[in-house]
Amino acid sequence: MQKFSKEVINQLKHYVYIYSDPETDDIFYVGKGVGNRVFSHLTDNEDVEKSRMIKRIRDRGQEPKIEILIHGLEDDHTALKVEASVIDLIGKEKLTNRVRGFQSGVFGRVSVNQLISHYDREHVIIDESVMLIRLTKAFRYDLTDIELYDAVRGVWRIGDNREKVDYAFAVFDGIVHEVYKVEGWFKAGSTFNTRGRLDNDSRWEFVGHIAEDTMRSKYLRKSVEHYLTRGAQNPIKYVNVLNKSV
Repeated sequence: MQKFSKEVINQLKHYVYIYSDPETDDIFYVGKGVGNRVFSHLTDNEDVEKSRMIKRIRDRGQEPKIEILIHGLEDDHTALKVEASVIDLIGKEKLTNRVRGFQSGVFGRVSVNQLISHYDREHVIIDESVMLIRLTKAFRYDLTDIELYDAVRGVWRIGDNREKVDYAFAVFDGIVHEVYKVEGWFKAGSTFNTRGRLDNDSRWEFVGHIAEDTMRSKYLRKSVEHYLTRGAQNPIKYVNVLNKSV
């Protein structure tokens, strides 16, 4: 198997690499590593799309094109950030990587306005009856409108207080990324069936629409982290709801 000499490894330090099809130059895998990590996929027999792609190339009598995108990085954390940025730039759907890059929700591709809101963190006081819905793995900055809506609206294990909610906020890292007017709650799986376990009577999903402009301008890209309990496992937080009658 091809490998780097000790001298080359010392100069490379941490690096980010890409695999591409030699016929089309289409990149199909992005990775990071040290030492001879870049070559490890050539002998990986795991039944995943990356290995199947390498096999298809070899069946044509060729080898995948392997390139070092950047090297000389001092630590693994920096390499992870670069890897995440490259995956976001190319697009996960075009790659055989099974997961998005490390912390791509925070450090991946992001608009200038979203980046400003992430670091400026203008705190806002909530006056309405609201459900804050914290997204973690389901979030990325380039979600389409419908992807974000579906990620927020279900399915949640919640009680009767859901009926007191007027608005639902899509929250990531303490920042409001969208505001929805809640029109009604339905048993999990009633309006779509692509998220979570649907065999629990306490799970619900809402149907609604993006809120009016006055609500969005008031809360969009503002921080609500002061309402959230750090380290809390429950993604749902009610605001101005518990003492409200239905």
